[in-house]
Order: sequence, then C-alpha cells, then structure tokens
Amino acid sequence: MDFNFPDDGRIADFETLEQLFGKPVLTARQESDRLHARFRDFVEGAPFMILATTGANGLDASAKGDAGGFVRVLDDKTLLIPERGGNGRNDSVRNIVGDPRVALTFLIPGNNDLLRVNGRAFVSVAPDLLEQFDRLPRCVIVVSVDEVFSQCSRAVEQSKLWASNC
Repeated sequence: MDFNFPDDGRIADFETLEQLFGKPVLTARQESDRLHARFRDFVEGAPFMILATTGANGLDASAKGDAGGFVRVLDDKTLLIPERGGNGRNDSVRNIVGDPRVALTFLIPGNNDLLRVNGRAFVSVAPDLLEQFDRLPRCVIVVSVDEVFSQCSRAVEQSKLWASNC
C-alpha cells in the first residue's frame, strides 16, 4: 500500500506499535480452537453475524441474519452457514471458492459480548448439509474452526448500539 501523504506519522513496525499500545493481552480474549458449550450457545442464539472473506477482487464483509440459530453448529469444530443469495452479488461464496480463509463475528441484540471465529471454509451443495435447515438454502458455507474467542466489546457499549431510540 503506497499513499503519498507528507509526514503521515505512519507506524511501520511492531516495536513502534507496541510502544504505543503495549504487547497484546492474549488472556483477555478467552481463546480456544473449538466451540465449547458457551461458544456454541452464543452461535445458536445469534440472529446476526458478519462474514469476512478475501478474494481476487479484494475484501468483503457481508452481513448475514435470520432467526437465532440460523447458523448451525455441526460439531465443536464445524459451523454451517446457509447461503440463500441475498443481494445477488455472491461476494462471500465467490471469495471462499478462491480463498478459504474466513472471519466471523456474531452478535446478539442486547448483549455487549461478541463472539469471533476464524477458520477456513468451503461451499457445498451436499444434500445432507442443505437438509440441516428448515428453509432450504442454495448452498451451505462449511466453516472449519481454527480459533474462537469472546470479548466484551467496549465499542458496542459505548456506541449504545442496543439503546432504544423511542
């Protein structure tokens, strides 16, 4: 990435970044390589998620939503996301076919916690996977979980995201 800003104050190395923020606090992330019961409950209760992908045409972060539990937990390492076509761009599935890396963020209204999942995915039309859903999707995004962690997001709290505007 090359921007031509004079004296832009750019931080270009981790040492300088750590002088500003300190070293990352890994224990604060409550990290795991699988979906324990608490993480499973969060996924099954979340009616909304963001799916981030990357592909030849760039990056994408797509909103996905339905009734809580629309993302299925197949086992402690596998998630199933129904793909119904949405806006017709098909950015997520096109990207996944070219690059399997995905990042998911799950939100539950009224809850300031977030659940983040990083992993690898593929797109499937296998009948046994499609039949996991009451409303048949066009295909299923199958996510193999590499890491999962929850965090209490100050951003959600400070934004008053769940505050009523009435």
